[in-house]
Amino acid sequence: MAFDGTWKVDRSENYDKFMEEMGINVMKRKLAEHDNLKITIEQKGDDFHIKESSTFRTKDIDFTLGTPFDYSLADGTDVSGTWQMDGDMLKGKFTRKDNNKVLTTTRALVGGELVQTYSYEGVDAKRIFQKQ
Repeated sequence: MAFDGTWKVDRSENYDKFMEEMGINVMKRKLAEHDNLKITIEQKGDDFHIKESSTFRTKDIDFTLGTPFDYSLADGTDVSGTWQMDGDMLKGKFTRKDNNKVLTTTRALVGGELVQTYSYEGVDAKRIFQKQ
């Protein structure tokens, strides 16, 4: 499928401000700027296997479109939610377990890059990945 492959983070936009809004302390934010995140995506129909690999952790995630699942963000924040397809875009809607606030995420291919957007409490950010 279109998202299949290994993607390495190339650059970010407004990511520090987003993490600050999420309540991530300054030390973790500075480390996250240099996490060298790689995402490997494998899609079979509605089933996805994602492997996140960074300087700080490696995590495997399996989910089916539309089926709720639990996930821990790299900073330890626990969320629950779902991914849906909207045309050629993956849209995720997750609720934080600690405060019930909503984090939305999208993944889309734009000009050969994987663009992952985040929105939380009115703050938007992007991480742009290059295919490896």
